[in-house]
Amino acid sequence: MAELIFYILALDVCACALFTVTSRHIFHSAVWLALCLMGVAGIYFLLGAEFVGVIQVLVYIGGIITLFVFAIKLTAHMDDMTIPQMNKQLIPSAITAFVLFSVLMAVLGSVTWTIVPRSAHISLEELGRSLLTTYVLPFEFISLVLLAVMIGAIVIGRARP
Repeated sequence: MAELIFYILALDVCACALFTVTSRHIFHSAVWLALCLMGVAGIYFLLGAEFVGVIQVLVYIGGIITLFVFAIKLTAHMDDMTIPQMNKQLIPSAITAFVLFSVLMAVLGSVTWTIVPRSAHISLEELGRSLLTTYVLPFEFISLVLLAVMIGAIVIGRARP
């Protein structure tokens, strides 16, 4: 049963990711991205990584998607349907994506995967210490980048005389 749920979630993630990059309306792309990230959180929950699943929902769906929606709505004419949604680099980007996908599949196919038994229960103190020592710098860096993006969206989107 868990395998069937995994395949359903994986299909959901792949379909939502495809709709994210092929949607012609940027707001719809943000909604598809939120659904894609929700499927990834579901996979985390299915694998028993509840903490990572909750962080996925809170940080990425709650924070990042909200930031994207505000940036889209604050940027003047960003959701205008007359703006062309295609670029001139469709063929080179498709070739690059195919080559990258082929290399990743070759590397993943050549690795010998081993099943690691579950380790002993981690204490809350250990989890807090590892978060404060290992992951605090990337989170702070990402928060500064998101702040810069939001300020940039406000500056670009403000009304000009």
